[in-house]
Amino acid sequence: MKKFLALLCVMALVVGSFAACGEKAEEAATTEETGKTLKIASMVNGNLGDKSFFDSVANGLKMIEDEYGFETKLIETGYDETKWEPALLDLCDEDWDIIIVGTWQMSGHLEKAAKEYPDKKFIIYDTTVDYTKDEFKNIYSITYKQNEGSFLAGAAASKLTKTNNIGFIGGMDIPVINDFLVGYIQGAQEANPEIKVATSYIGDFADAAKGKELAFAQYGTGTDLIFSCASTAGNGALEAAKEKGNTAIGVDSDQAMLFKEAGDEELANLIATSVLKRVDVSLKRAIDLELKGELPWGSAEALGIAEGAIGIAKNEIYDTTVPQDVKDLVADLETKIKAGDIEVQSAFGMETEALNEIRENVKP
Repeated sequence: MKKFLALLCVMALVVGSFAACGEKAEEAATTEETGKTLKIASMVNGNLGDKSFFDSVANGLKMIEDEYGFETKLIETGYDETKWEPALLDLCDEDWDIIIVGTWQMSGHLEKAAKEYPDKKFIIYDTTVDYTKDEFKNIYSITYKQNEGSFLAGAAASKLTKTNNIGFIGGMDIPVINDFLVGYIQGAQEANPEIKVATSYIGDFADAAKGKELAFAQYGTGTDLIFSCASTAGNGALEAAKEKGNTAIGVDSDQAMLFKEAGDEELANLIATSVLKRVDVSLKRAIDLELKGELPWGSAEALGIAEGAIGIAKNEIYDTTVPQDVKDLVADLETKIKAGDIEVQSAFGMETEALNEIRENVKP
């Protein structure tokens, strides 16, 4: 009897081994369809859990891993700038094929790393390196036409406000944040030429308490709807909206659904929509192109509505809380932007005087 049981165990092990081999073979076959197997790492110069920008990066890696089975790694360095470059160089010393970083604060660090490690490939999102300094043939840069998504949000906001005063809270007074702003103002004026827009800047992307304080300050001047573009700091403005029971607009990720999944339905139901900066989609797109041998290394690409990298969230809350005429307006404007019939202003390359004039013209 013991011999019989032992034989059964051996047979089970053999069958299990064959099954495992079969699974590996199937996985390898999927990878071989692309002709490449990649190891991909990303460093975020902040923290996950912001329910917007950096969480979208994490989702992008998950999309890549789910699609291709590639090994991925994501490290958080927090907001201590002294840790960013050492963390990047540590990744460069490891055997990653592609290293991904993002935000304008990382451009200089990446330029240095790319020169020191010419055999490594790098992707930087939400900014670009300076290709006039060097060819940087091992860097692909992704920028976004966030102004297009903000245009749609501004148009919706100008129709949803009851006071004719809407607000904008940015993380910092920098081009990428102001690109959100100018699109938001232009879209709001397109739908309502008499709209007023209050503008405030937190000064960083981590201080949620300051974001909340600025939101309450705007509410005190008659603003009843705020669009916050400040990553973790912007969550403070959303908390202020929750306390006041005011409608809000989120950023980067579908924040309403993220808060709903986290159990905060009260806040989720106040976020009419979010301007989607699909970092996740853009990273997955980059890897798709790399596997086809079509990723344009040594250059930057600006991705917008047409590429599926920018848009606004049209979830169940949007469907049930936004009036149909507003949804129809947004859909029409989106079609016109995609067709090139509407040119949305950009803060990139805009003179300070021109930006100041835009802000002043709609100041409450």
